[in-house]
Amino acid sequence: MARKGTFKQKRNIMLTSQDLNQIAQKGITSEQIESQLKEFETGFPFLRLEAAASVGKGIIAPDESAQQAYEKIWEAYKKEGKKVVKFVPASGAASRMFKDMFAFLNAPYDEPTTPFEKNFFDNIKKFAFREALCDKCHENDGESIMQLIGEKKYKAVVANMLEQKGLNYGQLPKGLLLFHEYADGSRTPMEEHLVEAALYASSDGEANVHFTVSHEHLELFKKKVAETVDKYAERFGIKYNVSFSEQKPSTDTIAANPDNTPFRNEDGSLLFRPGGHGALIQNLNDIDADVVFIKNIDNVVPDKLKASTVKWKQIIAGVLVSMQKKAFDYLEILEKGEYNHDLLEEMIRFLQRDLCCRKKDIKDMEDADLVIYLKQKFNRPMRVCGVVKNVGEPGGGPFLTYNQDGTVSLQILESSQIDKNNEEYMKMFTEGTHFNPVDLVCGLKDYKGQPFDLPKYVDKTTGFISSKSKNGKDLKALELPGLWNGAMSDWNTIFVEVPLDTFNPVKTVNDLLRDQHQGEHVEHHHHH
Repeated sequence: MARKGTFKQKRNIMLTSQDLNQIAQKGITSEQIESQLKEFETGFPFLRLEAAASVGKGIIAPDESAQQAYEKIWEAYKKEGKKVVKFVPASGAASRMFKDMFAFLNAPYDEPTTPFEKNFFDNIKKFAFREALCDKCHENDGESIMQLIGEKKYKAVVANMLEQKGLNYGQLPKGLLLFHEYADGSRTPMEEHLVEAALYASSDGEANVHFTVSHEHLELFKKKVAETVDKYAERFGIKYNVSFSEQKPSTDTIAANPDNTPFRNEDGSLLFRPGGHGALIQNLNDIDADVVFIKNIDNVVPDKLKASTVKWKQIIAGVLVSMQKKAFDYLEILEKGEYNHDLLEEMIRFLQRDLCCRKKDIKDMEDADLVIYLKQKFNRPMRVCGVVKNVGEPGGGPFLTYNQDGTVSLQILESSQIDKNNEEYMKMFTEGTHFNPVDLVCGLKDYKGQPFDLPKYVDKTTGFISSKSKNGKDLKALELPGLWNGAMSDWNTIFVEVPLDTFNPVKTVNDLLRDQHQGEHVEHHHHH
């Protein structure tokens, strides 16, 4: 007689033929839908943590001479004809940057009232987009910014900044806003990334820059690149290869009702939502490169402050290529079988000390099993992540965590992956000394020069579920494992402490008023 449980209960999720068409068009299989709906039901396990990483325990803080050595290693590597790409996730809309100013437009009062509103208007002359905004004010209201403010028409100024009739900053992607002012005009973050590419990621007189953008912004990005790229090519004497990709529809995830059944739109169709930045592992997988730098679109500074960024990018890249070379050399030895027990011991030390990947019972392993284990751990993608000392609220933090196979390795965690009811873990999270500002350099090819298949190294159990709503109806959304979290879970990871001045994100429009984003102030004489 069949034992209980051999008949797998097939849940009937009642997909209509219309649903199946909709799914097929997106390039998603009904099995994927099944498993996503199952994930809503079961939820995701919390991670098991060993400790927050710290200097000397998972984070390296190179001294002066090591810094110089790594910079030289990177300089030499770039001369080897390798392909280097700067990969910039740029699909985010700027709407969150202007949350407070949208609120002002809809407020019952007409004059700046909150500290945020006052700060914005008191310093309005300091924004790099001021001149463009003034032009729009003239065009739409016949007056300059200062004239409108003089007449207390504050909302007219904000409307010209946010709305379609004006600069349309409420709808544009962050990468296309004017961030920094220079004597020869203002620059967008997209342009600042072109400049950075010239300064640390170019080789053989070429710089490769790749932006992931959302579909509706693609043409705008292409147009802006076409208008500006020649200026930077001439300035740095290099050729730019700028490419774009969009998040694939097949990485969208299905939305569920609170009872875990598929959420349906008013017309009865299934609702799909973008799966978060983890979807970009597919875009990264399509890039042909030996080394890829990854940094967020809004983390840029004006030229006068770029020296530190450039220096530390070169250092972390130097760390990557030197560690990678070591792993490659060991793999060659293992493949040829030219090892003895002492050499295996040396490899274990490298794996445990430098790559921080540890296994409790490694001492009990026979040499034959050890060789298999070492090959498996060395032959996978590698990333070096810059981490900064914690100031204020910790974001994603560097941790030593347990993997599915029982080994402990370095990971970047988001707070959603941590069990809030576990006091010990929460203490680790809140007392962590460092956090990761999305500052990565990645090795995407193996020791034979073949590209790794990146989706193979994703830990599927690290997604998370968030609560959202659509048209007033509650829904559950499924986020894929984050790009620098679970999507890179099975990579070799190295953390390097970088200075805080390399991290200058722009979360709100008023962040542009901070010294780090203020250019060389130029006096403008308006003839209006």
